[in-house]
Amino acid sequence: LDQALSERVALEAQATPQAAEAIGRAEAAEAALAQAREALEAAEAVRTDSAAAAELAREAARKSDEQLGRLTAEARALAQLAAQGRRSGHAPVLDAVSPQDGYELALAAALGDDLDAALDPAAPSHWTGRDVSPPAWPVGAEPLGRFVKAPAELAARLAFTALVDRADGARLQGLVAPGVRLVSREGDLWRWDGFTSRAEAPRPAAIRLEQRNRLTRIEGEIEHLTPAAEAMRGGLAFAQATLAASEAELRRLRSETPALERAAAEARSVRERHDRDTARREAHAASLADVIGRFEAEHAEHAADLAQAEAAGADQGKLADLTAKLEAARQAAGPAREAASQSRAALDAELREREGRARRLESLSRDRDDWARRAAAAAKRLASLARDWDAAEAELTKVKAAPSTLESRRATLLDDLAAAEIRRAGSSDALAGAEAARTEADRALRAAEGAAGQAREDRASFAAHAEAAAQRLAEVSAQIRETARTEPEALARQLAEEAVAIPGDAEGIETHLYALERQREAIGSVNLRAEEDAAEHAARLATMLADRADLTGAIGRLRQGIDELNGEGRERLLAAFLIINEHFKTLFSTLFEGGQAELRLVESEDPLEAGLEIYACPPGKRMAVMSLMSGGEQALTAAALIFAVFLAQPAPICVLDEVDAPLDDANVDRFCNMLDEMRRRTATRFITITHNPVTMARMDRLFGVTMAERGVSQLVSVDLRQAEAIAAQ
Repeated sequence: LDQALSERVALEAQATPQAAEAIGRAEAAEAALAQAREALEAAEAVRTDSAAAAELAREAARKSDEQLGRLTAEARALAQLAAQGRRSGHAPVLDAVSPQDGYELALAAALGDDLDAALDPAAPSHWTGRDVSPPAWPVGAEPLGRFVKAPAELAARLAFTALVDRADGARLQGLVAPGVRLVSREGDLWRWDGFTSRAEAPRPAAIRLEQRNRLTRIEGEIEHLTPAAEAMRGGLAFAQATLAASEAELRRLRSETPALERAAAEARSVRERHDRDTARREAHAASLADVIGRFEAEHAEHAADLAQAEAAGADQGKLADLTAKLEAARQAAGPAREAASQSRAALDAELREREGRARRLESLSRDRDDWARRAAAAAKRLASLARDWDAAEAELTKVKAAPSTLESRRATLLDDLAAAEIRRAGSSDALAGAEAARTEADRALRAAEGAAGQAREDRASFAAHAEAAAQRLAEVSAQIRETARTEPEALARQLAEEAVAIPGDAEGIETHLYALERQREAIGSVNLRAEEDAAEHAARLATMLADRADLTGAIGRLRQGIDELNGEGRERLLAAFLIINEHFKTLFSTLFEGGQAELRLVESEDPLEAGLEIYACPPGKRMAVMSLMSGGEQALTAAALIFAVFLAQPAPICVLDEVDAPLDDANVDRFCNMLDEMRRRTATRFITITHNPVTMARMDRLFGVTMAERGVSQLVSVDLRQAEAIAAQ
């Protein structure tokens, strides 16, 4: 009894507050892990939503940029065409005329090529205007000036032009006064002198008017679309930034989750160890309590027996009977104590097993809740993928119907292109003729301007020479008067009388000639093509700027495509990595009958640039990289990784070359069990090259090479399953 009491005191002294701390740490680790998993699920949902929003924003920005690019290119082309009509340096009156919508053809028929004339009086052809009284118009004719905004210089021309219906033009042509023109909205022209021009006749002025109006509308559309495109690009940048932030948060949570899982596992392990120690102490304490109670009862019983025996001590005759009874009781108490001890041990074992089952049930409940949350997240992901599938199906249906539409449009465009080519050929011929005439006229103009300039220079030079000569004459006359004391005319008569030969002033002529040569050299050569060169360089600069804008857009689209491919690659790589890592953990524990292993991305946070490292912990060892393991452990670990990849993406055939060479018999048996399991779970056919008899005994069919005769090899094939069936018969 004293020994049992001392053991209970010592057992109570062993109780420490570490168990409560372990329980608290385990609960905190479980709560942190649950919170991290919830945050991971929320981050995945946010990432999915951000990816969808970024895709929508990218598509909207792309469409807006394409539309804006088309309009900009068309506006640039129209601006270049408009600039070609102003090469003379004087703005044509066409730029100052603004007809109402629908009256462009009528104005072009009324003025024709006169729209190319300028308002500047210095231009070779220009408008000066004139005050006239408008004529009297017959019924059905309306002045064209009411539908056109034009400068005052065109008032006289517009005052003698009226707008009529196309069907009444021929009838009203004979009723108008001299100098009057009748036009229709379709572009027909009837002149007072009988000249008639149908709308089908080509009119470059009408084309230029339409091009200018189209340019004005396009510029308005560009001005309207530019802020929207900027807003869409800003929305795309914001969506991409949100997607990048959500992906970074998702990577951070994914990188933190394994550490939390390890911490939770360690905390659970510590708590379970403390729980086992506590259960062991409680079972021991309960056993000691039973022993103490039993001993106390026996002590009391024996004390009573002793008192009774002492009271009856006088009766010595009964002592022998009591001694015999005492001996019989002792013999009966021994088996009873053993039975009680065994019952208490069985009870303690049952209590420990019950507590273990309760803890296992709690762990399974947590795992079930975890898998339920994952199933809910997977259901959300499946719903999102279903929506994406429906959208893709709708887009596919639209795209399938597109070829027929595009083919019809292509045929129409080919017809339009053929007609346009015909018109372009005619326009090119006319343009070539006009360009040749313009070039000839420009050449004549430059020649005339050069001659006029040379004449002006000669006149100025002669005037300067005359003035200098007069000044020199005055100086010489004064010098003669001062030196000879006579008038120059008298001196000349005197010299003539003396028959003195008077040579010409050659020195003065040479000096003047030398001065003129220096002035000409100082002026330098004149570049008569400077204006044309400037126009060509401006056109080349505009083309280069357009090409630069196109290249910049292409670079942006290329970078966007690269970012999309990288994002998709990261997502797929991480998904495959998680699946293979889970299979690898399970297969490693199965092959080694315990232990832990995992795959880790190292050296970079970006999965596309990170390396892969294998960390393994066989039973009884610490976690370390695969390179620190023995050869057999490395072979089993590599086999687990290969089978994990096959579980994630099964292949029809797998060839294993001497995989079991570094393994002992026990590990070879585990390896063969894993091969059987993989054969049942997948449809892969495994071809194993081996010299191990244990592995060969587990195969379905053997292939080997034997040499029955020296130098003669023969292929041998044995179907072990069929051989076993024959042997069983």
